[in-house]
Parts: sequence; C-alpha cells; structure tokens
Amino acid sequence: MFTAVIRRVVRGTGKTLIASGVLILLFVAYQLWGTGLHEARSQDALKDKFNRISTPTTVPTAETPVTAPPTTEPPLVGDAIAHLVIPKANVDKIVVEGVGVEDLKKGPGHYPGTPMPGEPGNAAIAGHRTTYGAPFYDLSDLVIGDPITVTTSVGEFHYEVIDSQVVSPDAVEVLNPTTDNRLTLTTCNPRYSAAERLVVSAKLVTPPVAPAPLPEGTVRPPTTKLAADGLAGLSGQRAARGPAVGWGILCAAVWLATWWLSRLWHRGWMAYLIGTPIFLGTLFVFFENFARLLPSNI
Repeated sequence: MFTAVIRRVVRGTGKTLIASGVLILLFVAYQLWGTGLHEARSQDALKDKFNRISTPTTVPTAETPVTAPPTTEPPLVGDAIAHLVIPKANVDKIVVEGVGVEDLKKGPGHYPGTPMPGEPGNAAIAGHRTTYGAPFYDLSDLVIGDPITVTTSVGEFHYEVIDSQVVSPDAVEVLNPTTDNRLTLTTCNPRYSAAERLVVSAKLVTPPVAPAPLPEGTVRPPTTKLAADGLAGLSGQRAARGPAVGWGILCAAVWLATWWLSRLWHRGWMAYLIGTPIFLGTLFVFFENFARLLPSNI
C-alpha cells in the first residue's frame, strides 16, 4: 500500500511538472508570436488613420523648404504621427505618439517632448525588439551610412545612420537636445533581455522642417523626465494584477470542468474537443494580462 501511495505521488508530481512546462512553453510562444497579432491589428488601424491625416508627400529641399502648419494641440498619446521605413532593418511601421507600455504594443513610439521627426534637434523613437511585432529586432544590423526614411503629415525626411552604441538603461542623456538635426532610435539589448539599451543615431540629410508652434501656455517637459517615464514603463503594471488573477482562476475552472466532464461522458475525448478551444481562449486573455505584470522587453 505504501508503494502504491508513492507511485501515486510521483505520478501526480510528474503530471504537474509536465503541465507547468507546457504552460511555460505556451507563454513563451505567446510572447514571441502571440503578441504580434495585437501589434498587427493595431498597425492596420494606424495605417488607415495615418493615410487620412497625411498630405501628399514632399521632400524638403533648400529651394523648397517646408514649414509645419500651425496647430492648436500637440499629438495625442497613442495617435499615429509618422511612417518609419528602415530597409536594412526590415522596418516598415507606423509610429505612435508615446512610449508607455500600451503605446509600444501598437508599434514604435515617439518620445513626447522631443522634436517631431524632420524638425530641428533630436527626435527620439523607441520600439520593441522581441515582442509585439519586434519592429526593432534587426536594429543592430544598421551600420554607418544606412538610410532611414520618416514620413509625417508635413512631408518625407531622409536620415543616414551615424552611430550605434550600447548603453545602460538609465543613460537618458541619449535623448537630450542636440545642436544638429538627428533621429535617435532606442530598443533593448541584447535580444530577449532588457539589461541594456541599443541606441542608433542618424543625421537628417534633407533640410529640417520649421516646427509647428505649440499652443499658448504649453511647455515641453524636460527630456530627462520623459526618459525616466519611458524607463518606468518597463516595470510592469500593477493594475493588471486583478484581471490576471481572475483570468487565471477562470482558466483553471475551465480545465477542471473539462476534466470532470471527460470522466462522466462515455466518450471522454468529446469533453476535451469542446473544452480545449475554450481553455486556450481564456488562457490567451490570461497571458495578455499576466504579461502586463512583467517588465516590458522592448
């Protein structure tokens, strides 16, 4: 009898470990590929919005400079503001305003308070490297001289890479204002880790556009604060704790109900045929909320 108990414990432990391993593998698959579904849907919607707000593309020259039209409001966080194309890094994405966790799920994000792409100064954009479509996955392939094109509602602007460096996550000085006109791209380094930051700098090779005046009384926040806010967004969101727990409990309930029905029905496999899709659907939503608790891997 004692031997039977030991066997039952070992069998139960083995099944638990196998189930845990499968769940971990499913979560890794969700992080690497499932999050891309969210980003792809967002990009489709953003492209439609950007096409509606963008004007016929013009390339500023010394003979035909471009001035941004006056605006009454700065871009709203989450709005589509630019189309970023980097052939060498396989980037063809719509850029949103903001670098918060939810913003970067949609695509590359422009640091609020830094100049818009094409304007004088240091325009800065962040992007995921391994999740949510991984727009900056190949950013490390860029070398000096590689072209970058950014199209905004004002026109089309061309950059050339001038530098690529790896810095610590708290090196916010890479976002500081500059006397030259450049584009700064930031992402995590190495791949599948947030231990460092990869920073690629590019110079503007077409004339800059005169920036649109800010609304009266509007003051750009300090760039260092913007960088700190962006880094803080990598720490996860406590607000997701409740939904994550709730969906986790629902996943367990669905699986237990499926197992219980399989024991009651003569054809137990029918229970798994019905319950497995429901379980995978709830598991997907659980992963979405659980991922929000973890440090963001951009």
